[in-house]
Amino acid sequence: MSAEAPLFGLVLAGGASTRMQRDKAALEYHGQSQLHWTFQLLSHVCAATFVSVRPDQREEPTRAGFPQIVDRQPGIGPIAGIAAALQAHPKAAWLVVACDLPFLNEQTLRHLVAHRDPHKLATAYKSNHDGLPEPLCAIWEPAAREAVLAFVAAGKHCPRKFLINADALILDLPDARALDNVNTKDEYQATVATLGHGAAVTSAPPATHTGTAANGGGTDSKARTLRIQYYAILREQAGRSEETLDTTAATPAELYDELRRRHPFQLTPSQLKVALNSEFSDWQAPLRHGDTVVFIPPVAGG
Repeated sequence: MSAEAPLFGLVLAGGASTRMQRDKAALEYHGQSQLHWTFQLLSHVCAATFVSVRPDQREEPTRAGFPQIVDRQPGIGPIAGIAAALQAHPKAAWLVVACDLPFLNEQTLRHLVAHRDPHKLATAYKSNHDGLPEPLCAIWEPAAREAVLAFVAAGKHCPRKFLINADALILDLPDARALDNVNTKDEYQATVATLGHGAAVTSAPPATHTGTAANGGGTDSKARTLRIQYYAILREQAGRSEETLDTTAATPAELYDELRRRHPFQLTPSQLKVALNSEFSDWQAPLRHGDTVVFIPPVAGG
């Protein structure tokens, strides 16, 4: 049955962020909350994606707008979210990811999915730091449900220890930094500085993975993370109102050319306007890491 199980995504966002003293889900590394960034990454590789929350977080502004899986046993750490997801949709496999992984990228997720063994209880990466399984970027199969519930019922709460003793496939991590988490203010500042200089902008977005990131004639090959918003017919054709991706496109013109290979867009650039960071812009304006790009079709009021 597991071989046919759909893959759902779960962003673990129910932590108390005690060491950070700020909500880690609301921190911004890529021009948007880390929760939104992680949710988007999972949405690219999963049939459906949810956010794991404690009961008292359901209406919290950062989390309220997302489909949620509410902890049934809050206070026992990440295993509560994993168990709640397995109970909520017992026929699904779950790609579970912590929300405090700013270096995580789509290529790492797709590698995990591609090497998934549905006959195991889980497929996980091996930590580059200690060689132990990483449970918070792992696929938990439907067959893990009863074993996880029994584990919790026995008063055990460490998902890593569960994987150590479970029938799980443990993979080498292809990107050494992808699962580095950020727990303190100093780590946060260092990570912002690193990402701000582009050193860790290696997120393998849909365009890169599908071979559309090469923009064919671009003058700047440096990868940059962009937030793209769609309206009217573009939103219908893209099947979403916005997306975040990494690209080497250096201008809005190159970016739109790349997106036309990704989505069934029929409009030409001459039929559109483009805005960068809420201001109308030229199609040849340079794109920078963190920019918000809006392609505006000819609609009333535009």
